[in-house]
Amino acid sequence: MTKDQAIQKLHDARLYAILDTGYSNPADWPRLTRELISGGVGALQIRAKHSANDEIAAWAREILAISAPAGVPLIINDHPEITVSVGANGCHVGQDDFSVAETRKTVGDGIFIGKSTHSLEQAIAAQQEGADYIGFGPIFSTPTKPDYRPIGAQDIREMAEKIQIPHFCIGGIKKENVPALKSQGARRVVIVSGLLQNDNPCAYAQKVCRILA
Repeated sequence: MTKDQAIQKLHDARLYAILDTGYSNPADWPRLTRELISGGVGALQIRAKHSANDEIAAWAREILAISAPAGVPLIINDHPEITVSVGANGCHVGQDDFSVAETRKTVGDGIFIGKSTHSLEQAIAAQQEGADYIGFGPIFSTPTKPDYRPIGAQDIREMAEKIQIPHFCIGGIKKENVPALKSQGARRVVIVSGLLQNDNPCAYAQKVCRILA
């Protein structure tokens, strides 16, 4: 998958899932990946904040063997060098991580870059900085980002009007609050614990995708 093809997949995606070591066991990730893709997840990220690089790389290669044939982009959180070494499609960085320009020096031109943003100003800045997509949140309170004040749904519409690159609402999002977010202009969402901790992640993903279709 070329970078342009992967970015088009992000444009088309409605649901983005994160395989997070805080909510799931990496031993379960191959099964989860298959179920999530079957449910319509259009992008996958590996987020392993406290794991060793060699562990993350091994997990990424295992997931790529499933996601690549399915045409679903795989993104690595925080680690540009691992993104390159395993051949992942994208790298995601936070406000306190590398800049987009610094990340581009490591990953080159063939890998897309996503950036976390926590305000309309940061979203605009990330787009100007050259990010290929953004995460916008946390929309609601979430234990994943306890130090960030929730944005709330009211800023989503303005963000969607001003940001031309793919943008995904993130933070405390569950199937139950997706209809309200859609009414505010959200077209793409990231869900973490709601998917990973559900007994039937495939069916859960399908329901979310139907809401956002």
